[in-house]
Amino acid sequence: MRRVVVFGTTGSGKSWLADRLAARHGLRVVELDKLNWGPDWQPAPIELLRHRVERETRDGDWIVVGNYDSVRDLTWRAADTLVWLDLPFPLVIWRLFRRTLRRSVTRENLWGSGNTESLVRSFFTRQSILLYAMKTHRRNRRRFTVDTESLGKDKKVVRLGSAREVERFLLSP
Repeated sequence: MRRVVVFGTTGSGKSWLADRLAARHGLRVVELDKLNWGPDWQPAPIELLRHRVERETRDGDWIVVGNYDSVRDLTWRAADTLVWLDLPFPLVIWRLFRRTLRRSVTRENLWGSGNTESLVRSFFTRQSILLYAMKTHRRNRRRFTVDTESLGKDKKVVRLGSAREVERFLLSP
């Protein structure tokens, strides 16, 4: 594993897993959220996001974290390994709830952008990350199944469907 993409639905533990893999394998972590989000939750224009991703993945070994369709061709093509966190919805929503609550209370600065999560936005608006996860979990599973099956033998695809499988994967050589 030299060039890895970790993907999965919102709240599945992508960043957590990427950090552990990076430490174990000496890889640099490239957070797509960090490349995308500017102050006041303004997304980068697609051309700028693509430029940033190309720059970050051009050289060396890395782990890309995220699910941005607009740059998937860049990240998946350059990767040798794709790691799909396909965890059950109840586990994902519970972890997302805890993470969102913690971030809202601590006002954690996300990706150095100055953005923070708030209790009101996170739990009581249409922009709720929890609502987003509820709406996209099943759709992502279907889409990622099709997308990874179409790769054939071009890439190593690791699909992790439980917390136990994630732990085993982290312990594997």
